[in-house]
Amino acid sequence: MRKAFVVIAAAIVTVLGTAADAGSLRADHPFIGTWRLTMPDNSCFEIYRIRADGTSLVTSGDEVGESEFEISDQPSAKGFYKWVDTVVKDNGKKDCAGETTQVGHVATNYLRFNPSANMFLMCQEEDINTCIGPLVRVKGREA
Repeated sequence: MRKAFVVIAAAIVTVLGTAADAGSLRADHPFIGTWRLTMPDNSCFEIYRIRADGTSLVTSGDEVGESEFEISDQPSAKGFYKWVDTVVKDNGKKDCAGETTQVGHVATNYLRFNPSANMFLMCQEEDINTCIGPLVRVKGREA
């Protein structure tokens, strides 16, 4: 019985901790807002709706997904924000690349904003040569 209580208590602490972390984005974080990524051949686009509570809604082709994320508060010495994104819901349809995303998928990327914070590159590493983009702000900070 005591073991079960410890496991349940640990689960509650984990859930509460995650909720607290998700809401920790500062109000003026440059990532908050709505962003558009157009594929190089203009055949498809993705829309990222980034909320201050640490959640997002992403559409890509026919896919619609929701995720929870963490992002660094300030850029690294190299000028990149580390973004860790976990898919929590997905409609199972194909994205712009013709792929489907599984619930639970975790992706780590690095974002590099331009000086006015109205565009950013999404990179696999803190290296400009590993980036796609730009993603362009299409709406204000209220996502």
